[in-house]
Amino acid sequence: MASPQLSYPLTTMNCRVGDLGGLKPQELRTVNPSRSDRSVQIEQAYRQIFFHAMKRDRDEALESQMRDGSITMRDFIRGLLLSRRFQEGYVACSSNYRLVDQLVGRVLGRSVHGECERISWSIVIGEKGFTAFVEALLDSSEYMDSFGYDLVPQQRSRLLPGRALGETPIYQQFPRYGAGWRDALQDRAPSDQAAQMQQLKTSAAWVNGQPPAFALRIWLGLALVGVFELGRVVLTIALAMAKS
Repeated sequence: MASPQLSYPLTTMNCRVGDLGGLKPQELRTVNPSRSDRSVQIEQAYRQIFFHAMKRDRDEALESQMRDGSITMRDFIRGLLLSRRFQEGYVACSSNYRLVDQLVGRVLGRSVHGECERISWSIVIGEKGFTAFVEALLDSSEYMDSFGYDLVPQQRSRLLPGRALGETPIYQQFPRYGAGWRDALQDRAPSDQAAQMQQLKTSAAWVNGQPPAFALRIWLGLALVGVFELGRVVLTIALAMAKS
């Protein structure tokens, strides 16, 4: 039986402006959006989830359902997060803590409320799985109050007073994989090559990376036989052609 989610205190790093830059969610919703409006929303959703969606990131089936109005934007976001591409490009390359930072930022549009929230959601991932984590975020009152069924998730409370520029959009702050994953890939490749070289050097038959003398003699003998046989075949063909 899974334990209930741990509670966490709400924190703030700065004086924030109102959610969505002061606009209310109702002001940003389009009544009966057209196919072109939905196409714009689709591109915004890809940018929010993938930052820069490459061709292989796109899901034509989901896009078709969204343009036809068969699914809501909330369903579209769920489909992107649970897609195979997101699983391979983000989930498989991140720890539970990093997944919490990624999804809270991309789905709820804010940074986590400190280490306590990060631990709380990471326990949900560990006990119930990534899918349950996604569903919990999309079903949360924070998501529904801010974005509802039809609004594309976007960063909230981002601008800081006294600065010419605000914070970097949160979907740009987290690359597809972190430094730990990158360093692990770099460490594995040299270690495999070093192990192969070490095995080659320590082989009982090879000395200083060179095969034994008898193996070289056999190889040279076979090469000479092959050259002689090839020459004989070519000469035979040439004589046959001359006689004809």
